[in-house]
Amino acid sequence: MRSFSTGGRGPDTVTGMTTSDGYEAAGELLRALAAPLRIRIVTQLADGPRCVHELVDTLGVPQPLVSQHLRVLRGAGIVRGARRGREIAYSLTDEHVAHIVADAITHAREIH
Repeated sequence: MRSFSTGGRGPDTVTGMTTSDGYEAAGELLRALAAPLRIRIVTQLADGPRCVHELVDTLGVPQPLVSQHLRVLRGAGIVRGARRGREIAYSLTDEHVAHIVADAITHAREIH
């Protein structure tokens, strides 16, 4: 049987990570994704880069709110911005995040 916790004594047999190098990072990632609007933003970015105004139009929320949540996601290393003319196009830094969010949404729909 696989062990999911090592109590900090060594590598986890499922992930191969020690408690200090993986679980903290996973916790930070999940905290950054803890807001429903940030989950919606990540879902949009899973389809490709978007500028702030595109996210505002699609999500139907004010621009300052989108910018605030993008700042959190950028600070957590989940999204990055690239200049596109006078605008900045935001994209996911890692496609794994899109899968995590998609799985979480699917799971939430199954249990409700």
